Amino acid sequence: MAHFAKLNENNLVTQVITVDNSDTLDDLGVESEVVGTQFCTNLLGGTWIQTSYNGNTRKNYAGNGYTYDTTRDAFIAPQPYPSWTLVEDTCLWEAPVAKPAQVLDAEGQPDGKYNWDEETLAWVKVTE
Repeated sequence: MAHFAKLNENNLVTQVITVDNSDTLDDLGVESEVVGTQFCTNLLGGTWIQTSYNGNTRKNYAGNGYTYDTTRDAFIAPQPYPSWTLVEDTCLWEAPVAKPAQVLDAEGQPDGKYNWDEETLAWVKVTE
């Protein structure tokens, strides 16, 4: 299966669909992004670009609300917090402080969950 993302006029992803590989084959039977995007355009209209479920193409799998950056040829998620910065190699957002390493309890289960606190710029352990 192939995956394609629909882009609006600002390169914002508005829809992601799965297309059968047979709908991406050129006249020689070779998978082609051009053929796949044309199939999507004919079917649903708009501007389409291929995305890769495993991130092999365009760095990240597209999702609704992601932006397609033409310079980086990458899909980028919305910035989760103002303090986070974009890592150029992966086009993923990174907190200014590393997330604490997960420690396992006596039963081998994670010791807890951490959430980012933008006000204090720190990871905070969630207590139940």
